[in-house]
Amino acid sequence: MSEKHLLPEASLMDAVRAIEISSRRMAVVAAGDGHLLGTLTDGDIRRHLLAGGGLEAPVSKAMNLSPITAEAGVTDGYMKDLMRRGNVLALPLVDQNGKFLRLIHLMDLEQGGTQASGTLGFSFSVIMAGGEGTRLRPLTETIPKPMVEIGGMPLLERQINRLAKSGINRTYISVNYLSHIIEGYFGDGRDFGLEICYLRESEKLGTAGALSLLPEHPVGPIIVMNGDILTTFNFDSFYSFHMIHGAKITVAAIDHKVHIPYGVIRADGPFVTGLVEKPSERFLCNAGIYAVSPEVLNFLPEGKFSNMTDLIDACIASNLSVAVFPVHEYWNDIGTPDDLEKARVHFAKMEIIK
Repeated sequence: MSEKHLLPEASLMDAVRAIEISSRRMAVVAAGDGHLLGTLTDGDIRRHLLAGGGLEAPVSKAMNLSPITAEAGVTDGYMKDLMRRGNVLALPLVDQNGKFLRLIHLMDLEQGGTQASGTLGFSFSVIMAGGEGTRLRPLTETIPKPMVEIGGMPLLERQINRLAKSGINRTYISVNYLSHIIEGYFGDGRDFGLEICYLRESEKLGTAGALSLLPEHPVGPIIVMNGDILTTFNFDSFYSFHMIHGAKITVAAIDHKVHIPYGVIRADGPFVTGLVEKPSERFLCNAGIYAVSPEVLNFLPEGKFSNMTDLIDACIASNLSVAVFPVHEYWNDIGTPDDLEKARVHFAKMEIIK
């Protein structure tokens, strides 16, 4: 019996869900009779988004039409060699007629194969958690915004859990407002699967200024993220994207549409050249998650207010590459009571934030 697959008319959002729940990080597309048509990885979907496509498009628009495959009955050694030469971690197994049977991952072929923890390439992470969260008052009059509970667990704890599961073994938390609550809850991090250290802001330093307080200079890229983000963001893909593109900063971005409720007139001087009825515009917007290479930290003024946008501008001015990484996973910026309620409802229904 073959494993579940997607039909070519399924949406890319269906593929995102399939990839998120799969330990093999790949979705398979097959015809109604099971004949293999293509595969979809995280990277295929992000390339489609960068080209201006949307998640409502069918999977056929973004899938790899020529995936590396293996026919049932070949040896494990042969499949491992295929993966090595093709630089892939998974491939579809098909029968002699090209019908999809199941996905084979490298970890299936390794002796006692399990994905090792602690192998993520980021040196460490930094979570900016010093804001007051004024738009969430009165809830944030007694607790910092990152400590707001979603599904019975503080938002910040959910971030830390995902970082730990991704292999990050040390995170710095930048604290200011009601910092004793955060430090009292997390301590040194030993109960949360990683080491936690604190960057204590005596005054507000912006979304990047606290990086100047780091007691160590990283040997590799670091993750910097806002403390009010709820997401199923894939850190492994983020690291690979950052390194492959040779970027000094990679900015995670969400796809945001703005719908204009009127007919828009195109004009050349006083004359109408066209009329577009209720158009929509698509933008890639800052998701508050960054991959930052070590040399970028040299642009920071020590102990002074600085935002991530300042660092990005400094890189661009110095002709250093800044990349954009589209986020197709679940993402929510918990900035208002409405955002918080949406996140709680989504969590209760989907149970996707672990």
